[in-house]
Amino acid sequence: MPSLKLKRVSPHTLRHTAATHLLRAGVDINTIRAWLGHVSINTTNIYAEIDLEMKAKALALCQVEKSKNKVHWETSHL
Repeated sequence: MPSLKLKRVSPHTLRHTAATHLLRAGVDINTIRAWLGHVSINTTNIYAEIDLEMKAKALALCQVEKSKNKVHWETSHL
């Protein structure tokens, strides 16, 4: 790719990119931790925190659609 000619691509960049792609593919974060050789899962969690696209997809899954049939709850009096 011609655009890569102007960028600095280090071994760390390739490692980071691979880990991010594994995470996006649904690979468990602990498996990625082992693959990267991280001792602490906290170090690997950085990859999960920086991926805004994955965050947006996760939030979209949590959205509650408005119900057409509203349920009215009554409180019982003792």
